[in-house]
Amino acid sequence: MDAELPKAPVSRPASGWEDAVALTGFILVAVGQASNQVLARGLAGSVPPFSLALFRWSIIAIGLAPFAIAAVRDGKIPLARNFWPILAAGFLGMFLCGGPVYIAGITTSAIHIALIFALSPIMVLLISAALGIEHIGPLQWLGTALALAGALLIVSGGHLETLAQSSAAWGDLLVVCAMLGWSGYTIVQSRVAPRASLLARVSLFAAAGALCSLPPALQEMWATPAAVFNVRALEAYVFAGIVPGLLAYAGFAWLGARFGSVRTSLVLYVAPIASALLSWIILGEPPRLIHLVGGLLILGGVWASLRK
Repeated sequence: MDAELPKAPVSRPASGWEDAVALTGFILVAVGQASNQVLARGLAGSVPPFSLALFRWSIIAIGLAPFAIAAVRDGKIPLARNFWPILAAGFLGMFLCGGPVYIAGITTSAIHIALIFALSPIMVLLISAALGIEHIGPLQWLGTALALAGALLIVSGGHLETLAQSSAAWGDLLVVCAMLGWSGYTIVQSRVAPRASLLARVSLFAAAGALCSLPPALQEMWATPAAVFNVRALEAYVFAGIVPGLLAYAGFAWLGARFGSVRTSLVLYVAPIASALLSWIILGEPPRLIHLVGGLLILGGVWASLRK
């Protein structure tokens, strides 16, 4: 999810059940996020990918529109000045992380998708360092090396020569491109109308992502209308828009306002675990030893890279 969290004052629940509320919230948000990866794998190309992305982002944009309209009306989001940044954020975070991920689900597993996306904080750190925004210390370099080693282990399956031969590896590489897009989005979105709430900005980013997804989705509608317009596809559109969409974003925003950005960042570590469990329960794809080793390297590297 987004790196920047709402700036609302952090309120604390009663001390007796604060940890229980936090844990429940983290689990629900992580499950919501992971459900999109499981959906990508479960559909396995049966629903055209860009049509799925178009309807998903449209549902999110419309569902969060009241927040965006209020922010625009109050002058917190000057549309004329932010049009191109909003479009860039929508392309990076919504378009690249939409259709391409659903295409990748045809050949790669939900666990792979989740673990590769867990690299995003590392990429944000490296991009920020290249732009002079962030300084990387020795511990962060070590964390980066560990995480990249874990990703390479997972993508290659332990055999580097398979990178050029395996169709599954190419699916993983497509997810890597989407993850890089999400990393760029994380940096860009925090600089777009920072006075507005997270949900207001997500509504506009989702609208931009839907707009970018429209041309390839129209081609899918023209070429395979029966695949785009049927009951199963409609169910997928609604699920993708609500569960890993509206509910996940709203839950993430609530956690940030309730517990602060530091504690909410723990979702980064819970999401891959949720994806592995859902993949095992729903798709019958249990994690293998290479996933456990690679996942530990990635999550341990991310933890180290976030230390100051």
